[in-house]
Amino acid sequence: MDSKVDPSKPIIIEEKIQQVRGEAKIFKYQKGKLLGKGGFAKCYEFIKLDTKKLMAAKIIPKSTLTKSRAKQKLISEIKIHKSLSHLHVVKFEHVFEDHDNVYILLELCTNQTLNELIKKRKRLIDLEVQCFIIQIISALIYLHENRVIHRDLKLGNLFINDKMEIKIGDFGLATRLDFDGEKRKTICGTPNYIAPEILKGKGHSYEVDIWSLGVIIYTMLIGKPPYETPEVKTTYEKIKQNIYTFPDSVPIADTARALITRILNLDPSKRPNLNEIANHPFLNTGGTIPRVLPQSILGIPPSQSYLKQFQPQGNTLRVNQLPQRLGETGMNETRGPQWGMSTGNNWSSSKMNGNRPGTQSKTGNSGVK
Repeated sequence: MDSKVDPSKPIIIEEKIQQVRGEAKIFKYQKGKLLGKGGFAKCYEFIKLDTKKLMAAKIIPKSTLTKSRAKQKLISEIKIHKSLSHLHVVKFEHVFEDHDNVYILLELCTNQTLNELIKKRKRLIDLEVQCFIIQIISALIYLHENRVIHRDLKLGNLFINDKMEIKIGDFGLATRLDFDGEKRKTICGTPNYIAPEILKGKGHSYEVDIWSLGVIIYTMLIGKPPYETPEVKTTYEKIKQNIYTFPDSVPIADTARALITRILNLDPSKRPNLNEIANHPFLNTGGTIPRVLPQSILGIPPSQSYLKQFQPQGNTLRVNQLPQRLGETGMNETRGPQWGMSTGNNWSSSKMNGNRPGTQSKTGNSGVK
């Protein structure tokens, strides 16, 4: 008998839940297209058949979990991700297992990632970068206040949903600190985005996510990562020595250059915190930053008529109150894409404090120069 799977027939995955009285409750999922893969895991589109709900399913073969370290890493990923709830973090839906695999069900982001966007568009304009960065900062404030360091922030882990909202995903390398001031020493991350203190193995904390954010800003504006080389070893040396340039062929605003330079500092203590980044002139232009961007930017840059509505208008700013601090889920208001953030708002108030838990702003209200 031919044991091969018939490609014309849908693949059904069953989740069996044993009831108290002995009978099993069964939920069925239809396995859809491959969304991506990394390491030993593959991600597929799943449909829960009883509700027709679409989800993403990260499938990890149990054959890759024979070592206790691999099991512990997966348990840590599930525990951390399951505890998170924020508009700009991919929602953890459910986890179950069968004889062969572990299935992590996640919110489906239908517009892929910022990595695919950059591949298609090559680079983005300032307003697009500002819109995306504000959302990423929002999520990072939330993570850091919950003592979570992501440790693998990169374009490929920044997902875009059908509403054009950014979602941080993939918590496979994330860690949760037990107390303020604790340092981790695990060497982990993606070569182009990894912070120098991780490579040096002297201990790292929240600042590694700040470094990766700087690399992300540079990459979105320039079109390629600042330290990228054909050889990983050479890339690491460039990171450790902080060797990068701004190419003359790509125009970049002075404020953007200044922000990137301030973030990509070898000394973690001298990098701006999230609150300072949010208050930097690159994100405070005097105009308005849209809450989300139109779907059309997935293929082409925003039109001039679209951009014009967000530009400064003399001395008059659009006054749009932020519903709650950027780090809270309350940002998930039902608003249209024209709802923006007036970049004249003072984001350094106590409600907008993006500092790490138990710390204070390094420069008070002066912001980042």
